[in-house]
Amino acid sequence: MNPKDFDPLLHERVRLGILGLLLQREEVDFRTLRENLQVSDGNLASHLRTLEEAGVVAVEKTFAGRRPRTLYRLTPEGKTRFLRYLENLEAFLKTLKQEEAS
Repeated sequence: MNPKDFDPLLHERVRLGILGLLLQREEVDFRTLRENLQVSDGNLASHLRTLEEAGVVAVEKTFAGRRPRTLYRLTPEGKTRFLRYLENLEAFLKTLKQEEAS
């Protein structure tokens, strides 16, 4: 496996962070993502839109009292795609460790 073969949609720092948080939890709101990833609203919104358009992330807009709340979750396709990415990354790292040990 070569790093250039990694899924380019997922192989980006903020998107990896988004997907990692969504894999750990069933759903996460915008504020929680922003605080955990320490990115601006605009930067986060841009990455989330890209993931949503690719069918990786689903969005649900609700209200908590009178305040709007936007929730994100991995789609089944998104979960499969991210787990495949992680498997490829793990295989790549394993190869590097084996080469280093030789």
